[in-house]
Amino acid sequence: MSYDEKIKELNIVLPKAADPVGSYLATKISGKMLFVSGQISIDEDGKLIKGKVGKELNIEQGYEAAKRCALSIVSQVKKACNDDLTKIKSCVKLTGFVNSTENFTDQPKVINGASDLIASIFGENGMHTRAAVSVNSLPLGVSVEVDAIFELN
Repeated sequence: MSYDEKIKELNIVLPKAADPVGSYLATKISGKMLFVSGQISIDEDGKLIKGKVGKELNIEQGYEAAKRCALSIVSQVKKACNDDLTKIKSCVKLTGFVNSTENFTDQPKVINGASDLIASIFGENGMHTRAAVSVNSLPLGVSVEVDAIFELN
């Protein structure tokens, strides 16, 4: 089953790949590596998912915010590959940043939202290394940001 077929089977609706809003690229290919800039938590209506996990958001809401970041990552990957996901060999690494309270320690449970989504689409090729980091704040006050590295065929 192709990755696009898997996306359809899972009833996943990918958001539009957003253009960068600063002095950077959304994606960059170097050799056989595809780097995806940090994607922030935006809901299906295009609204920012804001707030600190451990205060305004609980773990489950943080998980969903991270999942939304992963959906944006897949959109960026598709755009970078000219809509051809067969160019993807594997997901190498995700780095997740969680806007959380100083005593919140479940960042890995939050970033599982992104990891689980990537694995559900790419299967064994979606298994990746990862970092889940707490931060004091994120751009625009969002709850989660995730960046990614993929290997191309």
